[in-house]
Amino acid sequence: MNKNVGGIDRIARLILGPILVLAGIAGYAGLLALAVGPLPQALTAILVFLIGAILLVTGLVQKCPLNRLLGLDTYRQKKRGKSEEQAIIDQR
Repeated sequence: MNKNVGGIDRIARLILGPILVLAGIAGYAGLLALAVGPLPQALTAILVFLIGAILLVTGLVQKCPLNRLLGLDTYRQKKRGKSEEQAIIDQR
């Protein structure tokens, strides 16, 4: 799978991911109230933790299966200069 997470999308994932992971841990420990409607505190905390972990991992590896399914690509490759292209050709 090619990289498809970059720019502001990646930054948001790398900021929100750890926050949600910590919120999930705090909610599960009973330090933060996370109960939503009929869902119990522990289940909500686990869901928040998992969403945060997914955001963090996809931000770190810059690959997101959901982005791929939806056809989204926020990753931009750096353009190579002539010297870099020549170095790659010389290595072959």
